[in-house]
Amino acid sequence: MNLREKLEISSHSIFSQIIRSYDVIGDIAVIKIPKKIEHKSDEIARAIMQVNQHIKTVLQQIGPVKGELRLRNLKWLAGEKKTETLHKESGCIFKVDLEKCYFSPRLSFERMRVAKQVMPNEIIVNMFAGVGCFSILIAKYAKPRKVYSIDINPEAIRYLEENITLNKVNYVVESIKGDAKEVIMSRLQNLADRVLMPLPEKALEYLNYALFTLKTNGGKIHYYDFIRAEKGKDPIEEVQRRVSERLQDAKVSFRFTFGRIVRTVGPRWYQVVLDIDIYKKDNRAYQYLNN
Repeated sequence: MNLREKLEISSHSIFSQIIRSYDVIGDIAVIKIPKKIEHKSDEIARAIMQVNQHIKTVLQQIGPVKGELRLRNLKWLAGEKKTETLHKESGCIFKVDLEKCYFSPRLSFERMRVAKQVMPNEIIVNMFAGVGCFSILIAKYAKPRKVYSIDINPEAIRYLEENITLNKVNYVVESIKGDAKEVIMSRLQNLADRVLMPLPEKALEYLNYALFTLKTNGGKIHYYDFIRAEKGKDPIEEVQRRVSERLQDAKVSFRFTFGRIVRTVGPRWYQVVLDIDIYKKDNRAYQYLNN
């Protein structure tokens, strides 16, 4: 019996909303429930646990992810009263507290896609590392020399350090607590072959700092952004347009090598990734940034 049968849901649209909003992280299910059936939240939670025997806890996400640390407001619905779990992905183990750190299982394809591009001995800077998913997966599946992993959230750093140990990548992944722009300017300039920017809310604002951490002959940036695209507009082209303006102002040569819609996050609201080759940069970028 599937979830729809268990709940005896007749409306396909309501059922689709439940399924689209249903994330499983370790043994915790996180679900968004449309207001029109919120009165059935306890029934939905019990049904999820019965259909998925490995789920020990069901949490309801109240409202959007928000704040500088991208945290969720979570309400316990069923099972064990906890927010911490162990999540397995691509042979890696990630310990995370969903109330204290941002985590999305929906980025698993992206994490492996990026890891497969990393060449031996690369130096990588992950500007928004969270609990370490991108960084650790790269360390496990590629052969980088170093992955500097920055996050401003002290709880994320605590879990990142635990995950580094759990996955036995202490020799490659280094955690750094702080604001990425301050960390880069103080100690990580001109050393990276590749930069990861998996925080869409901050990506455009921090793009110039990604340029600073790349080696003087350039490198690769994996840039993630949110974009609202009106009907008939291509979300990827819209992101390319505004990134192009910023990079042209910074006086660098660049080429978009890849772009895709990672996911739809709302009506005409998209998360987009661009892979960008940066060929050269000079001191004018620094002058532009500090004007």
